[in-house]
Amino acid sequence: MMLKVLSIILKTETNSVLYCQNANHLQGVLGLCHHSNPPKLSPYFPYLQISSLVETHGSVGALGSSAVARVGQAVNVAVERFVTVGETIADDYPEVRDGMYEACKEARQAGGAIERICEEVEDEVISDRSALVRAARCLLGAVTRVLLLADIVVVKQLLLAKDKVQRSLDRLESVNNFTEFVKAFSQFGSEMVELAHLTGDRQNDLKDERRRAQMAAARQVLERSTMMLLTSSKTCLRHPESSTARENRDTVFCQMRRAMDLIHFVVKDGVLNSGENHQSAQKDELDMDRSTVYSCMRNLQHHLELSRVTLDSSCHETLPSALEAVLERTQDFTDSAYTTHEHRQAILDGTERLKSELDHLLGLYANVIGFEGAANCPELDASVSTAVNAAKDLARHLAQAALQQAHELNMATKQGQELVATIRQQAIVSDVDRLHQTSEAFHDSIDHILEVCKLLRHVAVSESLQVSARFTEINLRVYGPQVITAAKTLAQYPSSKIAQENLDVFADMYQWLVSDVTSVVKGILDASQMKPEKPVYMSLPRPGKHGTTSKPLKAVRLDVEEQEKIAKSGLEMKLITSEMDAETEKWQETSTQMDENNDIVKRAKNMSAMAFSMYQFTKGEGALKTTQDLFTQAEYFAEEANRLYKVIRQFSYQVPGGTNKKELLEHLDKVPTFVQRLQFTVKDHTVGKAATFTKVDNVIQETKNLMNVISKVVTTCFECASKYKLEFRGSGSGTGRGSGADGGSSSGGGSGVDSKGGGATGQDQSL
Repeated sequence: MMLKVLSIILKTETNSVLYCQNANHLQGVLGLCHHSNPPKLSPYFPYLQISSLVETHGSVGALGSSAVARVGQAVNVAVERFVTVGETIADDYPEVRDGMYEACKEARQAGGAIERICEEVEDEVISDRSALVRAARCLLGAVTRVLLLADIVVVKQLLLAKDKVQRSLDRLESVNNFTEFVKAFSQFGSEMVELAHLTGDRQNDLKDERRRAQMAAARQVLERSTMMLLTSSKTCLRHPESSTARENRDTVFCQMRRAMDLIHFVVKDGVLNSGENHQSAQKDELDMDRSTVYSCMRNLQHHLELSRVTLDSSCHETLPSALEAVLERTQDFTDSAYTTHEHRQAILDGTERLKSELDHLLGLYANVIGFEGAANCPELDASVSTAVNAAKDLARHLAQAALQQAHELNMATKQGQELVATIRQQAIVSDVDRLHQTSEAFHDSIDHILEVCKLLRHVAVSESLQVSARFTEINLRVYGPQVITAAKTLAQYPSSKIAQENLDVFADMYQWLVSDVTSVVKGILDASQMKPEKPVYMSLPRPGKHGTTSKPLKAVRLDVEEQEKIAKSGLEMKLITSEMDAETEKWQETSTQMDENNDIVKRAKNMSAMAFSMYQFTKGEGALKTTQDLFTQAEYFAEEANRLYKVIRQFSYQVPGGTNKKELLEHLDKVPTFVQRLQFTVKDHTVGKAATFTKVDNVIQETKNLMNVISKVVTTCFECASKYKLEFRGSGSGTGRGSGADGGSSSGGGSGVDSKGGGATGQDQSL
């Protein structure tokens, strides 16, 4: 029990450490200077020592006093390694030295205290558990402080590297001869390498999906712009009288500075490196990827659902405001010259319907607000449902319009690439008239691609795709026309090798951007075609309605003492679950036969998730709240095991005779027996609290036994599929049900995997 308490405390507090590790609002507290990269720290050292040792021994209760002492020693050793790195950072950075030394001292003392407490334990009995709790919390508090100070050092170092590159850019822009340029560009190159390493590390450490995508976009601009900076600067130095050459160079400098500002914005988590007068406008521009139809439509649907339960006058302000935001963004679709008449008319009709339904709903609110029982008004609930359906229909029409344009994008990109080749040839021969005509067609092609990017950004369902679409659109809008500008310079100086090299580099940039557009479109199309339903085990069945028993048992909750009694069985079941999860993921990564339609893998994961929800019940966590929830979940677990048994039985016919097939059948033949035992245990009627607890304990034990057999079957099945290169696919059918966090019912029928049942509830993730 002592180790369980310590593990839970450290796991809970580690989440706080991870949050604090990214608390960028503290990064401006200290003004730091740097000379070298600080060593990296990991907040997991102390916690992983505990959790790994506990899981290695199977359960907390299985550890003796000597093992407990070893856990304490391991924790202290891990803490010592951790603070050693922290003290190294303190030695190199005097500005954080005092705070870092103090935090390392506290962490070392807490680690020593945990070791002493573990050494004093006899038979896992501890007289004062609060001492362990205090030591664990003190340890994690000190670790948090160390991480915060180290993070401040890293961020300051990154910002200083960014400032160095900006100063180098200023020097490059001001040079007037090749000698100075070569020297300045050499220094710029070395500083860019340092910045690339630091921003890459920071990008990997970022937890926010949107910030990570923004950092990737900024790094990509800097990387690709470096070659254009070189050729455009050389062309400008060779032909200083050329306005087009200067325009090329100035555009590259401008884009690279914008990328620097974006890096600062991401690192400081929304704080811009500019004057206060321009910060608001720049921040809105950088975060513009959030103002999409998808996000505004979700906001509107959220307020509509919220209005079911909150009947107050604020609805007359929030709902029209949310609707206005949606309608404003639908204009991008209706105003697009590439939207077909059918899609435009469908969007306009959907808009009128949504406005009408919302007006009707607001009229009902005005009539019922203030009356007792208004929340139970069926007409009001029906009006909300109708408005939500109207919003979903409009969202579907918008998505169809965007995807229709996406399917036509290939023609536009191919045309643009052909025009670039034509532009190059016309510039070489100085055919200015034809170059002008081709330039007009090229601008039209770019406008078409930009229009598709804008609409696809509106319907992208993830923040990373929205950011990628946004910055791809920006880069194409800025750098696309520069191909024409570079071509005009070459047409003016057709014999200039530098001008020709400059055009080639800008043409290559256009090819990269077209490739980026194609990649973004593919990602958005794939995401839009993914079904948003959750696996069935993430939806709680309603006892007695979808279960096998016609009359549900009385639902009761376990108290803390009862949870502690079954904690060992629950933990053992979790270890088996983790083992099977690791096995399925390992084979998915290494086998080309593992695809998303694999019945065996999906059913195994389905069972694993069900078992995990039952393990959470033993801790008083998760979606299973009462004993009846547990029993109903066990019924569905047994049903899923039966279906998996049938699928693997069919697969076994493909396995050639030999040792592997014999081992597979030996394990597989045990499944029906354990399924029946679990079903009999669940159906056993009990009266009284003590009998109910005994039934809970037996259900957990039987589920654990069945899970153990299933794990062996799946592992052996994977080995056979890999060894004999078999088509690893089942053809299961039936109805699947499970439990999780939604609290609604879920069932599905038909062939294939049952986690795609028709009744799963959850938030719609697509338009």
